[in-house]
This record gives sequence, structure tokens and C-alpha cells, in this order.
Amino acid sequence: MTPRPFGIYVHVPFCATRCGYCDFNTYTPGELGGATPQGWLEALRRELALAAASLEHPREVATVFVGGGTPSLLGGDGLTAVLDAIRGHFALAADAEVTTEANPESTSPALFDALRRAGYTRISLGMQSVSQRVLAALDRVHSPGRPLAAAAEARAAGFDHLNLDLIYGTPGESDDDLRRSVDAAIDAGVDHVSGYALIVEDGTALARRVRRGELPAPDNDVLAHRYELLDGALTGAGFDWYEVSNWSRPGGACRHNLGYWQGGEWWGAGPGAHGYLGRTRWWNVKHPNAYARALAHGELPVAGREELTSVDQHVEDVMLRVRLRQGLSLDRLDADERGRARELCGSGLLVERAGALVLTDRGRLLADAVVRDLLP
Repeated sequence: MTPRPFGIYVHVPFCATRCGYCDFNTYTPGELGGATPQGWLEALRRELALAAASLEHPREVATVFVGGGTPSLLGGDGLTAVLDAIRGHFALAADAEVTTEANPESTSPALFDALRRAGYTRISLGMQSVSQRVLAALDRVHSPGRPLAAAAEARAAGFDHLNLDLIYGTPGESDDDLRRSVDAAIDAGVDHVSGYALIVEDGTALARRVRRGELPAPDNDVLAHRYELLDGALTGAGFDWYEVSNWSRPGGACRHNLGYWQGGEWWGAGPGAHGYLGRTRWWNVKHPNAYARALAHGELPVAGREELTSVDQHVEDVMLRVRLRQGLSLDRLDADERGRARELCGSGLLVERAGALVLTDRGRLLADAVVRDLLP
């Protein structure tokens, strides 16, 4: 069997402040309990050494993704050290895609120059919106123009592959706010845009404000309308959707994320990171201190694991592949599922192309429902 693509995800748990909508495994300075970036990096090196030793066969790394949190808080030296740590234990493919996320307020021309020298090939910047009131509702601290300036700095440093993240459906956002944000992202000259509907996650500051009636909850009809605005503007500017929430110019798709959606394997390193090899999925302990303690004792910092059954793998395969523009191959479905697929085609949510099921424009708005209707 041909080995599945293999990637490495590194989780950087540090943030200067906590955004009101975020429920990721991140920690502000007051929540770290003495944990430091230096201690985290030393623990990461130990995890990568144990990871390489635990693999049955050496694996060539096709993609690396450093996420968070706010990786750019590590600075050029810190992010260079992360990539050096990976190279110390794994062989990177000659054409490896190496991405780091960055918050615009913690970037600079010097940082991007350092990242290019280190071997990073792709930058993903959190933009969210160019509207100050939208940024305020999300508790984002950067100014509306800073992500665009950061994108220009990254391009000047030699990065050809740049992503800007947008969020739509924030309370107080107007259609015009989103139009201006998308236009600004297009004008920034990036080759990739991710657009996510705002989700009010339990336990966040945003959820508390919605519960108290200070902000309205996102409206599904408004979210659908905003998605159509976003898609129309990007398509008109030469971007194509390749996954329901992601658009790129030719050659700009994120290969690391495609690995997730197409059944690839990856090692997740860092506090709270998830990994997936063979049939096994596991996840690390969340707090940086607990993470470092386990590794100091020579143990992988695993909090839990699960063995996926063939049924589990099939469900995930359908759920992820149907979101892709290339679609879900019909030969991955059993007879009953193909029958339900014909019904979904008849209702205008799917279309069959070259032996694959592809979401229609309307189907993309209802992708989760399509998956529920396809599966038993």
C-alpha cells in the first residue's frame, strides 16, 4: 500500500490576550503558572525525539503546520528553533510545505525575513475583518489595517503563499463590512483566503455576552447570505473554493490541511495537540506545565487515545471528503449510501461529476446536513 501523506502539527499555546470568541487551547501570561516559551521549546524537542523513536519506520515529512495560540510571539529565533527541532529528528521532503500562523500585531519585516531564511514557505495571518466595530466585538487587538500591512511585509520577504483568515457573522457586522474585508484581502495580493462563520462556543466571553443579551446570537440566514457574498467576491477575483471554507488561486491550496481532509496521517506535537496514525488518534495533555512534566520523565504527554473502527474511518472519510471541490468518490459508498446520494442529487444539494459527488452552491450552505443524510 502507498503510505499516506505524513505531516507534523506543532501547537504553540501562548497568547498575549484572549479573544472573546476563542475556545482553543491557549494561555495568556497570567494563566501559564510559570510555564515559559523556553521550557515549552525544550519539551517540544523531547516530544519530537520520542515521536521519531516511536515510529515503526522513518517517515518523510510532507507538510509542517505551526499553529496556536500565537506562534509569532516566539519571534524569528523561536520559530527557527521549532523548525530546527523538527529537522533534528525527521527528514523534510524537498518540496515540503512549511506554514506558520501569525497574528498581525506580533509580526514585522524582520520576523518574515527570519522565517524565510529558516525555511518556512507559507504564512497564515489572522485578519477577521477591516471593520473596527467587528474587531472590537471579537476582542481582537490589532488595527484594521495591520493584517494588510503584514501581508505586504511577508510578500516583500519573498513569501508567495499567504493566507488571510476572515470571520463573518459577528454581531454588528453589516454586508458592507464583509464586502470591504473581502475586497481588502483580495487587494492584499494573497493566494489563499479562509472564511469562517462565527460560532459561539460554550465557555467563551462571547457566549457569556450572548447569554446576557448584550449581543445577538448569529442568525443562520444571515450567515448563509454572508457566505454567498464572500464566495461571489472571491470567485469574481479569480479564487476557487477547494474546501467549503477555503478559497485559493491556482497552486495556493494548503497542502497540510488537505492532508487532514484526504485521510493523511500526522503527528500532533505540543500541549493539547491531536495526532493520527494508522487507526489511532491521540491527544496530548493541555496545560504547558503538565506537558513539560510528562516529557521530563521521558514519557509521551498523551492524555487519551482511541482506536478507530472501520465504521469510524468511513464516517470521517465521507464527512471530510464531501467538503472538497474534487468531491467524494462514489466507490467509497455502499449501495444504500449511493441511493441516498441520488436523492440528494435530485434535491439539488449534490451533483455527480466524473464518478464523484460534489456539493452544489446550495449544498455548500448545508454541508453538515448533506453528511447526515448520506450516512446511515
